[in-house]
Amino acid sequence: MDGFEGQVAVVTGAAGGLGRSIAGEFIKSGAAVALVDMEADRLSEVSRRIGSPERVMTYAGDLTDENVVIGLAEATAARFGTCHVLVNNAGILGAPGPLASLSTAAWNATLAVNLTAAMLCTRELGRLMIDNGRGAIVNIASVGAHSPNTSPTYGVSKAGLVALTRHTAVEWGPLGVRANAVSPGFVRTEMSAAHYADPDLLALRTQLTPVRRIGAASDIASVVAYLASDAAAFVNGQELVVDGGFLTAPLMHVQRHADQYGGHSAPQPALFADHLRSTGTHR
Repeated sequence: MDGFEGQVAVVTGAAGGLGRSIAGEFIKSGAAVALVDMEADRLSEVSRRIGSPERVMTYAGDLTDENVVIGLAEATAARFGTCHVLVNNAGILGAPGPLASLSTAAWNATLAVNLTAAMLCTRELGRLMIDNGRGAIVNIASVGAHSPNTSPTYGVSKAGLVALTRHTAVEWGPLGVRANAVSPGFVRTEMSAAHYADPDLLALRTQLTPVRRIGAASDIASVVAYLASDAAAFVNGQELVVDGGFLTAPLMHVQRHADQYGGHSAPQPALFADHLRSTGTHR
């Protein structure tokens, strides 16, 4: 992996587990990093834990506010002179529940954080990259962009982020700025911690992932660093799904008639089969 000495990276959502890991990856590789989040106290703690104070700045604010994002770009330029890498990691899960009862306020709130804020950061910090004649943007999307879940807003916002990635790649590629997306699968972070507090749910998610483990923040951070590096200089407009094979294997979890398998049932995770039997949906 190429180093990032002399480069400046801006990481949003840096107070959370994934953002902290991504920021740490850039610091370890020699970059100066702007840590961005709404929570000033947590940002200060992340900055302290990361170390290298001469290469770290913090910026607290609501990235759905256009003026806050303009201020971020100005503060980054004032402290470090420019920006070479932007990681749009800030996001929320969105309100769960049926589409039929989804409020307009809940819809707008999720898209504002997960999509509009990323657009604003791309626009304002991207101008610094265009001035440099080079830059790399990495947007943190989700497998939810491809598979509906319990939140009508989350997957839609992440699919929009993938589309924004592709548009940016095509429009700004000729200007030296690349844009790519990373779509994590089941990854243990502070935002997803509740999913793994239940041992049965943890076991089910593990069984549904072909590599048979839940991802770590470091699994995503290393891919982000690759996409931002010169090693990926010809990678543009792509979405890298980092999910341990989860999206690739859905039909392995659907029970088939035994005759299709020579008298044997279709292979499927034992826990999933047990769940179907316990709910009476599998015989």
